[in-house]
Amino acid sequence: MAIYQSVGATATVQGDSGANSSTVRRRRSGGATSATPLEKVELDAFDGESSSEELAKDSSSDDNNNGNGVDDASKGNRQQNAADFSAVNFDYRPSFPAHRRIRDSPLSSGNIFKQSHAGLFNLCIVVLVAVNSRLIIENLMKYGWLIKTDFWFSSTSLSDWPLFMCCLTLLLFPVASFIVEKLAQHKYIPEPVVVILHIIITSTSLLYPIFVILRSDSAFLSGVTLMLFACIVWLKLVSYGHTNYDLRALAISNEKVEGLPSTLSMDYPYDVSIRRLAYFMLAPTLCYQPSYPRTPSIRKGWVFRQLVTLIIFTGLMGFIIEQYINPIVQNSQHPLKGNLLYAIERVLKLSVPNLYVWLCMFYCFFHLWLNILAELLRFGDREFYKDWWNAKTVDEYWRLWNMPVHKWMIRHLYFPCIRHGVPKGVALLIAFLVSALFHELCIAVPCHIFKLWAFIGIMMQVPLVLITNYLQNKFRSSMVGNMIFWFIFCILGQPMCVLLYYHDLMSRKVKTE
Repeated sequence: MAIYQSVGATATVQGDSGANSSTVRRRRSGGATSATPLEKVELDAFDGESSSEELAKDSSSDDNNNGNGVDDASKGNRQQNAADFSAVNFDYRPSFPAHRRIRDSPLSSGNIFKQSHAGLFNLCIVVLVAVNSRLIIENLMKYGWLIKTDFWFSSTSLSDWPLFMCCLTLLLFPVASFIVEKLAQHKYIPEPVVVILHIIITSTSLLYPIFVILRSDSAFLSGVTLMLFACIVWLKLVSYGHTNYDLRALAISNEKVEGLPSTLSMDYPYDVSIRRLAYFMLAPTLCYQPSYPRTPSIRKGWVFRQLVTLIIFTGLMGFIIEQYINPIVQNSQHPLKGNLLYAIERVLKLSVPNLYVWLCMFYCFFHLWLNILAELLRFGDREFYKDWWNAKTVDEYWRLWNMPVHKWMIRHLYFPCIRHGVPKGVALLIAFLVSALFHELCIAVPCHIFKLWAFIGIMMQVPLVLITNYLQNKFRSSMVGNMIFWFIFCILGQPMCVLLYYHDLMSRKVKTE
């Protein structure tokens, strides 16, 4: 205990009498039952768990316990003296051990997710800004200003009035569905007739826009807008008819049975109202219900800021398409007909700007536009997406990224199939089949091309779901699964579809001319 003796001697010379006596008393009487402040410091000095301030605090508390009766000024002096003593004479002694624990590096597999990576995140942002700034300058020096409106609005865009009129007439189909439901409420028509009429109305609401687009040589953006609007109307009308059918069934059950289990009790009575239907057709949801959670007021300033952000990101998306994506696809070959290495190079080069556009589209529509619409309608449930960017499998991604469609699929397709005895795997396949059909319609009809590229791309998600689920269960690592998801999402999916549809569209234009 030579270190303790030398330190004790130094303390006797440098400390005041009160502190010295306190130290001596603790060393003589503590024994094995208590540790002196110096012993505490020795145990924890290099572990980051003790400091000079703790030593001073211990000295102060010991003085209080011994009943010295010193005032606050003397206590402060003792704390400062103890801190100086510990820092100078003890904390940095050459003989004190510097390594006293088993520790892992911050970036080791056991600690990497326990550390804060805010600095690395900031570094990634700086590098991303620097690299993309260089690419923008290089692109402008090589190609010049390429922003044109021909792709979005062709010279014949003003003659797209048939599509505009079709979009307006789509509002007649909800009115027709309301009339059918009103007749069914008063029992003027039997239930089978109600189902047949709803099938006719919903089918016509989808086939009518397809016929109009195919009969007119419209701009691509006009066709896509009309097809998206028609698909939304179709999904809403199916939900409206299906939900009212179920409400009628529950109402009949209430009439026949006095009490139902709490799980089957109705949250709201069956009632057909044009006001509720009108709100549903405008609300940012695809699932009908007679009432929705509502917010108390509209934040006008918030809406204005979101609108400005929406305009900025929409312009950024158009800039990336015209300045980056168009030159890449125009200088490419058909990915299934040209050189394999060249096709891979084009896909990789297209993947980054395509990812930027997709992220801008997601942010503009699912976050900005749907939240703006929800705020104006005081629509309360604004879970339009979840953290799909953390998806570990393809299956998880499809359940997280588009919540309005996911809720519609679960409510009106997947679980009805399960209740009718369809196996879960077959029900999942049916859901992907319906999704693939609508993706194909929204892209192929405006392009006047039916090569089924979008349909095949969506249906290929089914084996990818099985593969990514197997890999996730095998590796048991969210990092591996998430990397596989991003690779499939950025490389194998969208860039390939963009190249396929572009070259087929160009081939169609050459043949037409």
